Amino acid sequence: MIEYYDISGCYILRPWAMSIWEIMQSFFDAEIKKMKIKNCYFPLFVSPGVLQKEKDHIEGFAPEVAWVTKSGESELEVPIAIRPTSETVMYPYFSKWIRGHRDLPLRLNQWCNVVRWEFSHPTPFIRSREFLWQEGHTAFATKEEADAEVLDILELYRRIYEEYLAVPVTKGKKSELEKFAGGLYTTTVEAFIPNTGRGIQGATSHCLGQNFAKMFEINYENEKGEKAMVWQNSWAYTTRTIGVMIMVHGDDKGLVMPPKVAAIQVIVIPVPFKEANTQGIFDACATTVKKLNESGIRAEADFRDNYSPGWKYSHWEMKGVPLRIEIGPKDLEKNQVRAVRRDTGSKDDIPMDSIAEQVKDLLATIQQNLFDVAKQKRDACVQVVKTWDEFVKALNQKKLVLAPWCDEEDVEKDVKTRTKGEMGAAKTLCSPFDQPELLEGTASYSHITPKALLNIDRSLISLCLVYVWHI
Repeated sequence: MIEYYDISGCYILRPWAMSIWEIMQSFFDAEIKKMKIKNCYFPLFVSPGVLQKEKDHIEGFAPEVAWVTKSGESELEVPIAIRPTSETVMYPYFSKWIRGHRDLPLRLNQWCNVVRWEFSHPTPFIRSREFLWQEGHTAFATKEEADAEVLDILELYRRIYEEYLAVPVTKGKKSELEKFAGGLYTTTVEAFIPNTGRGIQGATSHCLGQNFAKMFEINYENEKGEKAMVWQNSWAYTTRTIGVMIMVHGDDKGLVMPPKVAAIQVIVIPVPFKEANTQGIFDACATTVKKLNESGIRAEADFRDNYSPGWKYSHWEMKGVPLRIEIGPKDLEKNQVRAVRRDTGSKDDIPMDSIAEQVKDLLATIQQNLFDVAKQKRDACVQVVKTWDEFVKALNQKKLVLAPWCDEEDVEKDVKTRTKGEMGAAKTLCSPFDQPELLEGTASYSHITPKALLNIDRSLISLCLVYVWHI
């Protein structure tokens, strides 16, 4: 998937990983174009004056901003920042391009890289110093339009995780403490890694409100001839998605790739014996690959003669290929193939005459099974709590905690302090849009995991939030 680079925290994305990103990109890019969102590209560099213009926003990124201070042997008069995100890069130009109500909505997206100089344990895919993402930046005349887009984009993020990566996620709203700095509110899709008992943010869609419009003077003349400020959104998902997929589905043999994002969905392996018709077996393998390719299935054959069939089985299992097809002398005689699933290890004999149709069905079954198994594991870890003792116990058991939520920043900070330990502290994930039945006298439930949140009801000491451990 990756190769380590000679700069700490930076990684080479090898083709096996890059192909996943390209498949997700193809899906998402087509969907946002249906929404009349257009692609663009802004420069990598940011002037310090622009970067500092929105103080509240940039404070959250300041420790991670990388700076260019020299050109060759010459010191730059003014250091130049490398973008950690692009609000401050793009919005000065929004103010130039938007003059009247006919210029709205302005809906742009760019596919690019960003740099955030992580100092706390860089991790491939999850926390790298440079990563790929898409970032959408849009401006509207009304809050209602902005609100609608926030949820439309969030649904696309859910589809990426659940329909492509086979990872169940929870859609919800971030707490005031955890929302995007400088924004009005943040919505999110949150995943959970049952093996570690940790939650992980999947992707976010933010309503920025009018704060950036005020700072960058993004004004327009409305239909009445009056001056007004735009309402803005920003939204993004990154190559972190690949890391989440690996952690949710991987096992002791290696990767387990959902068929929809696998570079190779089917690997065909010849299994010849000394006195077998070796050429006939090789020809059958080539024919099988041709039939599958013509049906739109990404299939390849492994004809390398310096490795045994058993070695090849292990190799492709480690790489996570969803389906392995074996063809030996008996299969050749019976005009069939043997199909072995990566997710369950189950084996099926498939007639060559119907191989394309049956393999398509098998791949669809594998995709659904990966999601179903992941969802069952995730749901088994969800625990609804009503008291502080239940909350602490659930956290220690690495549960995803669902608790009543007050959304008070001082309470959230207090819970982080009280739960801090060697593995981190409780942290809110989100208040899920899909709410359970409320307890009498409570507000709404919020999602927690070993990093959860609580509400201490001033007099009763009753629970109120949800958290997750940091990755």
